[in-house]
Amino acid sequence: MLPRSGGGNGMSDNSPQRFRDRGIVFESGIRGRNVEIPTANPINFHQAISDPSAMPPLSVDGKLFLPAEASGPLPCVIVAPGSLGVADSHISHAETATRLGFAAFVLDSFSARSVTSTVANQTQFSFAASAYDVLAAWQALAAMPEIDAGQIGAQGHSRGGSAVIMAATRVLADAILGPEKGLKAVYAAYPWSGQQFLAPGIGSTCLRAIIGDADEWCSPMQVQTHMQAIRLTGGEISFRLLGGIHHSFDRGAPIVDVPEASVSPCAPVAYLSDDGAFIHPLEGQPDPALTDRDLMLYGVKSGFGRKGAKIGGTAESATLFKEDMSTFWREAVE
Repeated sequence: MLPRSGGGNGMSDNSPQRFRDRGIVFESGIRGRNVEIPTANPINFHQAISDPSAMPPLSVDGKLFLPAEASGPLPCVIVAPGSLGVADSHISHAETATRLGFAAFVLDSFSARSVTSTVANQTQFSFAASAYDVLAAWQALAAMPEIDAGQIGAQGHSRGGSAVIMAATRVLADAILGPEKGLKAVYAAYPWSGQQFLAPGIGSTCLRAIIGDADEWCSPMQVQTHMQAIRLTGGEISFRLLGGIHHSFDRGAPIVDVPEASVSPCAPVAYLSDDGAFIHPLEGQPDPALTDRDLMLYGVKSGFGRKGAKIGGTAESATLFKEDMSTFWREAVE
């Protein structure tokens, strides 16, 4: 189960500005309210599922935005950013959610861990920790009288897209929250599907993934196969592939190359057993000691890794994204 209290966060004097210290007000006048999320820092999914007492506790930041004329418990959309942390685009997506009549919660998994960006090194904290944070946010929000616990969804981008898919997977959600508790719906924007559970069922959660076929950070083929594997378990999924579209196309910023980006989208998938142990692609057996770093080093040494990848889009691609996400949330959450 999730920890009920936080702990030391390991912040240093050179730590990035905490998200909680930013004042954010939407055009509508809605002001973000700081919410501290008690969470943990698992080294891998095996620790999160099978050895939770070993996880170091900490608290991460988030801001809750409530529609001005809200009455009664509201549905809520959690926004989980990608490898660059909370950007203006994520704030904009949260604002869109409030315009749809939902509460919105922007989650920052980065600054409390003294991380600014994982673009050059994704192993600064584990993908298991990112997914755990999403479930920790669900638990904190579900306890609030302003939020309808049965109508909480999550929208993740890139690394955050991976986090929300994994958080919806029942093997993980059941271990952390308990049976039948968790996300109502998930919208995964250009997610990384390089890690997948052998049992990827998502229960009653509704899931949509969207990615461009020109994405150089994440493999569209991995996302396709991930969605199909979930579909075969009976999951309610939809998938949209966009022609000629790059990573982070929702930002509306020009397409640029990020030379420091460390990517290996064509590396083999690292599968996970039910107890959360990684299965090394060359070994075929679950190993509780394996971490993200072990699998990513394998990908680099095997020739799959490279430096540099494009990011960005156009005003048109940003509009397309906004329309797609808005349609999904209108239909998926009451």
